[in-house]
Amino acid sequence: MTPELVLMAYARGLFPMADSATAEDIYWYDPEMRGQLSISHLHVPRRLRKTVRQNPYDIGFNYDFAGVMQGCSKSAPGRTDTWINGAIRDVFVALHRAGHAHSVEAWHNGNLVGGLYGLAIGGAFFGESMFSDKTDASKICLVHMCAHLKQQGYSIFDTQFINQHLKQFGVYELPRDEYLAKLENALKLDVNFVPDQSSRISGSSSGGVSDASSFDSSVSFASSLDSVTEFLQSITQTS
Repeated sequence: MTPELVLMAYARGLFPMADSATAEDIYWYDPEMRGQLSISHLHVPRRLRKTVRQNPYDIGFNYDFAGVMQGCSKSAPGRTDTWINGAIRDVFVALHRAGHAHSVEAWHNGNLVGGLYGLAIGGAFFGESMFSDKTDASKICLVHMCAHLKQQGYSIFDTQFINQHLKQFGVYELPRDEYLAKLENALKLDVNFVPDQSSRISGSSSGGVSDASSFDSSVSFASSLDSVTEFLQSITQTS
């Protein structure tokens, strides 16, 4: 499995999963119904809105992509194993270094306590997994991610499937044909995940960019609480 194959597959509606962390085989999925989150109309419960505004964690993007993947692949309550095996981890780290995969992280006293990661192609962001070691850390990261995607002009936040955790955010399903039509339009959008040069905060420790023709996801940057507050205000009447 190569980064090029993964990019091609996602653009056609496919995504990979393994049966466990130690499994060698990888399976490609193309579900009849596709989980989606509305970027512009995300539902954020009132209590979580208050918590986000209190800013209990430092939120940043692309500071520790590999760490987020590691957090997503470890055991957690209700999850004894993971679909992220070594091959999937390695290819997504390569995609991150090439400028296509990104993470958002929650930090507390210098420790990574939550985050989520995914793949960005055109105006589509494919959310892969999230984890949380402290209260609401992954939920806060999800809100910050949606605020950032809206600011950058993305039109799709794909969740692949729906689950109980995502239902509180208004996750919904699209039939495969409708999803593929929406995806086709999103892939035509000329948007970048990383903000303008003036907005970039610092270089990441990921080791640099492997393809200079791609925009640089190895650049890390802090999330703007002001932008997130504006985002929450913009969805007040629709959530």
